[in-house]
Amino acid sequence: MRLKIMLGFAAIFSLLPAKGFAQNSNDISGTYWSPKKDGKIEIFTENEQYHGKFVWTKQPKKDHNNPDAALRNRDLLGLIFLQNFTLQDDKYIDGTIYDPDSGKTYDCLMWSENGDLKVRGYLGFSLFGRTETFRKVK
Repeated sequence: MRLKIMLGFAAIFSLLPAKGFAQNSNDISGTYWSPKKDGKIEIFTENEQYHGKFVWTKQPKKDHNNPDAALRNRDLLGLIFLQNFTLQDDKYIDGTIYDPDSGKTYDCLMWSENGDLKVRGYLGFSLFGRTETFRKVK
């Protein structure tokens, strides 16, 4: 009887995530090509949240479309445009994405798929949005 109980606990604990013992196999940290391959972004963690910034662009660009006139002259290189994502059930949720082409910020979620990064920006509900693929830099 005692052996059955111990095996039952072992089975339950084997299903729980091993926090602190192994690196997350779904970790998205790294460098990716932008969807148009005109830039590279780096996904990094800070304060237990995931963020993304431009680390290379084909041509130096300014944030000309920013709704805040004081920010329109800032460089896109180094700009953190993916912010405040947390990992939940293999998805990175509750973040935002800033689109420098439109100057708009959207709610966003991300996930890893075959080593690439899927990024979905949306308004209100993720059903009403667009998904872009960022390819992992080899």
